[in-house]
Amino acid sequence: MAAPVSDRLRPERRRRSGPAARVALAAAAGFALLALWTVLAPTGPLPFDTGPLAWSVGHRPAAALTVARAVTDTGTGVPPYALVVLAGLYAGRTARERLTTAAGLALCLGAGQLVRRGLMYSFARPRPPAADWALHADNWSFPSGHATTGALTAGLLLTALALRHAGRPPRTAAALVLGWGAAVGLSRVYLGVHWLSDVFAGWLLATAWLALAVLTARRYLGRYLRRGPA
Repeated sequence: MAAPVSDRLRPERRRRSGPAARVALAAAAGFALLALWTVLAPTGPLPFDTGPLAWSVGHRPAAALTVARAVTDTGTGVPPYALVVLAGLYAGRTARERLTTAAGLALCLGAGQLVRRGLMYSFARPRPPAADWALHADNWSFPSGHATTGALTAGLLLTALALRHAGRPPRTAAALVLGWGAAVGLSRVYLGVHWLSDVFAGWLLATAWLALAVLTARRYLGRYLRRGPA
């Protein structure tokens, strides 16, 4: 007797979900270790935090500050949500797919923001000294909200490109997206409002959240995602 379809599909689902599960576990473990290090650190910054901040404070020509402020502004508020909605509309091939994908990407971004905010208030890590700031900043420092949002948005944009192009996003577009996501996080260190460890934590958190989202999507949206690996 032939095995049920669901049983025949399980090995394939495990094969496709394995990398995402490993990435989620590794990123979550990395975030947990970094968070523990910041909690147990005898002083505010970690050993690799002070050098990048000192370099940034000493290398701030007016033109570079203007660019850094412009980049950092794209990593918060409306722009990230607008980008993922547009990407979702681009990824779908039918009206229903476009709306569903756009809503799913925006939901993933919003839920990730809530998780990040909860962690930020839980750790309540102070920011670098206000004398080093090149713009005003609110709330706590760990993990960096801009770094998390930038990385989440970049990952969701790459997912949309992968869906649209059968798992092969254009290299130039992918490089631009990744470069922008990294620049948003690093701009926070350059502007003096975050330690580098805050940015690393944001990237790790975003990676874990995106991998978890991929696992969830493959479980409940497998037929749609079989158009190509996201």
